[in-house]
Amino acid sequence: MTAAARSAPDRLLAVLAAFDHGHPALSLSGISRRAGLSLTTAHRLVGALTAWGALERDADGFYHVGLRLWELAALAPRGLALRQIALPYLEDLYEATHENVQLAVRDGSEVVYIEWLSGRSAVGVHIRVGARWPLHATGVGLALLAHEAPGFQQEYCAGPLAAFTTYTITDPGRLRRSLAEVRRTGAAVSSRQVTDDALSVAAPVRGSAGRVVAAVSVVVPQTDAQVPALLPAVRLAARGISRALGWRPERPEQAG
Repeated sequence: MTAAARSAPDRLLAVLAAFDHGHPALSLSGISRRAGLSLTTAHRLVGALTAWGALERDADGFYHVGLRLWELAALAPRGLALRQIALPYLEDLYEATHENVQLAVRDGSEVVYIEWLSGRSAVGVHIRVGARWPLHATGVGLALLAHEAPGFQQEYCAGPLAAFTTYTITDPGRLRRSLAEVRRTGAAVSSRQVTDDALSVAAPVRGSAGRVVAAVSVVVPQTDAQVPALLPAVRLAARGISRALGWRPERPEQAG
């Protein structure tokens, strides 16, 4: 579709989509190029978004995402609201392990991290709040994917499975077996799938209706991994968050 054929909402969204973690600050020409818009159109749309507060312009003339968008994002039930409910349990998990602790939700075929706690001595991870990774390559992603509808799982397993290390699961059959193990044990273990030196232990978080709405994990050095010791702590954190969200295990759980 040509830029001229795109609707006004599409063009506005293209301007906002020009920003990402690799491009948090953009010049007007940069926005124009990344959004696929003429400089004149980009100038008009950026002006309107800046006036509304969706974008902000710094002293050097570069544009950034504005606080108005942060205010709106805070209303998302799977964003700041979930993070605030989960934070006390994430902090408890961090105090018990002093390792990386993460909270994530699913968005399409990816996980989006909405909280991350890390200590100075914790293993380095390629994670930050707002980061995205494919579901099959992370502990939280496996915990989420394992509780999705069978049709979604089948479609995901049949699709391309990106590899980040030699240990990343790229075989559909192996992935399906891993998901079955997650459902059997109530936790996911992802070893060296994103980096060669890290292992993740994750557990699903359920909402009031019993459906899995998020996942919590702890990431530790692979060489020092004590999976049997980590599993109870991660499960306890996930159960605490689930109860805070209104889940009661004595109630019959809905599928998923």
